[in-house]
Amino acid sequence: MSDNQFSLLKERRFFPFFLTQALGAANDNIFKNVLVMLLTYKVAGELGESSSLMVNLAAILFILPFFLISATSGQLAEKYEKSRSMRWLKISEIAIMSLAAIGFYFNQFYFLLFVLFLMGFQSALFGPLKFGFLPQHLETEELVGGNALVETGTFLAILIGTIVGSILGKSDSDLTSIIALVIIGMSIAGYLASRKIPITPAVAPELKINWNIFTESVRNIRFIRQDKPVFLAILGISWFWFYGATYLVQIPEYTKSTLAGDESVATLLLGAFCIGIGLGSIICEKLSSGHVEVGLVPIGAFGLSYFAYDLFLTNQSTGLVPLHDFKAFLQSDGSYRVLFDCTMIGAFGGLFTVPLYSLIQKIGNKKHMSRIFAGLNIVNAFFMVLSGAFAILILGTGYSIPELFLITSIINILVAAYIFTKAPEYIFRLITWLLINTIYRIRRHNLQSIPKHGGFVLVCNHVSFVDALIIAGYCKRNVRFVMYHKIFKLPIIGTFFKMANTIPIAPAHEDKEMMENAFDKIASELESGNVVCIFPEGKLTPDGKLGEFKKGIEKIIQRTPVSVYPMALKGLWGSWFSRYNGKAMQGFPRKFMAKIRLVVGSPLLPEQVTAKLLHEKVNELLEKKSN
Repeated sequence: MSDNQFSLLKERRFFPFFLTQALGAANDNIFKNVLVMLLTYKVAGELGESSSLMVNLAAILFILPFFLISATSGQLAEKYEKSRSMRWLKISEIAIMSLAAIGFYFNQFYFLLFVLFLMGFQSALFGPLKFGFLPQHLETEELVGGNALVETGTFLAILIGTIVGSILGKSDSDLTSIIALVIIGMSIAGYLASRKIPITPAVAPELKINWNIFTESVRNIRFIRQDKPVFLAILGISWFWFYGATYLVQIPEYTKSTLAGDESVATLLLGAFCIGIGLGSIICEKLSSGHVEVGLVPIGAFGLSYFAYDLFLTNQSTGLVPLHDFKAFLQSDGSYRVLFDCTMIGAFGGLFTVPLYSLIQKIGNKKHMSRIFAGLNIVNAFFMVLSGAFAILILGTGYSIPELFLITSIINILVAAYIFTKAPEYIFRLITWLLINTIYRIRRHNLQSIPKHGGFVLVCNHVSFVDALIIAGYCKRNVRFVMYHKIFKLPIIGTFFKMANTIPIAPAHEDKEMMENAFDKIASELESGNVVCIFPEGKLTPDGKLGEFKKGIEKIIQRTPVSVYPMALKGLWGSWFSRYNGKAMQGFPRKFMAKIRLVVGSPLLPEQVTAKLLHEKVNELLEKKSN
């Protein structure tokens, strides 16, 4: 396993794929931006069409193949070895770019729109290969870093492609030969890089391809809807592409009509978006501490709307003519605020999407990963086509581009609220992340001993109402907690535990049926290979000392024999969430930024487990001095 995300760039299992993907993204954007700049500033009038209509039409043509053939491409990605498929697609890219060179040479812009459609076709075939490749070569804890690098590399490549494409597209000279040389040369370089991609075996070689794109697309959508967490993550990613496309497609026209800027200003704004996404992706990996942290998704959603609203406030002009190059623009009032807003929209977009991509790769069915991402591409394509239609509709009814941005930012809040209502664990993880990164300073000891796979039980002392949040925040596995049922009645803490799908339990004399249901759920979780955490004291400590362990742990292990890991939380006694003064969460918060230690002991085999022995092991961890 790599020590950090950047060390992946030194490894053959990742770097050739990374380079192939980046070169392809750069080449796509060189071609697209040459075409878009020509349509926006030079050609649309000659064709008798508005530049806004032609740019949105181009965006729809590129996205349409994703909607049409993603289901088929997902099947192909799972049936055949991936590195060979990538090489064939890079060969096809050379052929497509050769057609593009012919189109530029003869000034056949409708033909170039057809070539743009072919590019979308090739990209739609590559997408499921790309996202299916990573889980086959990266460990679970490397997925966030790997996805962050891919996102960063992709958007830096987009930035380079945007700059090069804009320079070539805005030139008054005939640069047809140079354009042809660049796009064909980049596609050849991508093919050479693809030859070093390691063999990636087919995950479903026995699969029979359904060539009917319509029935397979419907079946694919039905398949991804069966897994609610995966489907909600897909909806979140697809919404971001709707959101991002709405902004990025309008940037050339926004630059011209609102900022009175020329092509160089449009390139500057697109560059700010791309740099922002790269920065957000890298920061996401750092903030995630090596595991898939969906708590960052709500932060990303908030930032997307806030900075889009600020972008609207910065400049609401419309109907201007391009007067400024990027140097004059940078000297105008509000220019740096516009650039900052664009960068922040990109950065929070990275925080929003990277955890969602990683979550799908972590929890999705490995044998169907490419088809899951094919389904994602279908939904993405639908949302992006919808974005183009939405922009045409809003702008066609008389709204300006800044007003379009404002409307989109408001809709973003509503969509985020819907997703987080359906998946409250995102908010739970956000609260957990904030807690462990702001209120306490936590040191971990021996957490690496916790297995990456398989079911087992964590047993911990119970000091405060936030014990579960701290354990959930630092354990790299998803943990199902078992909590005394009356905790769920608390107005704030109870809501948090409901978000986390915590299992409520009661003593037999209070509610025997609830107790039996709890044991059934625990057994089901362990048999499914999940992690369960219990607090055998059954209640918060009233004096800071370790209380007696109940026998429930023995019943759990007798029913489902798994290993048990003793765990100790130290430093929380006396905090606002403990019963230090008799009642928790009353008065002024105490022990802010306190040093907390989370210590994991050696596991006990099922035949060793008794409540008494576990009590001794946890007590030893509590009494042991830690550095």
